[in-house]
Amino acid sequence: MNAAELERYLDAAATAVGLPIAPEHRAAVLGYLALANGFADTVNAVPLDATDEPAMAFVPVLPAGGGRA
Repeated sequence: MNAAELERYLDAAATAVGLPIAPEHRAAVLGYLALANGFADTVNAVPLDATDEPAMAFVPVLPAGGGRA
């Protein structure tokens, strides 16, 4: 989604659930929506087909370089 689409989404979603967005909070909410949209783009970029199945359990691993989990 581009910036205009995110703004339209925010307006529609807030209206649908009756959630007023204060003007001073709007920029931060739009920033979060842009971040979440980027996460969704990353997930949706993984090719899947009809034979793919979810994992039975999520098992976290340390990132490369041994960072903190």
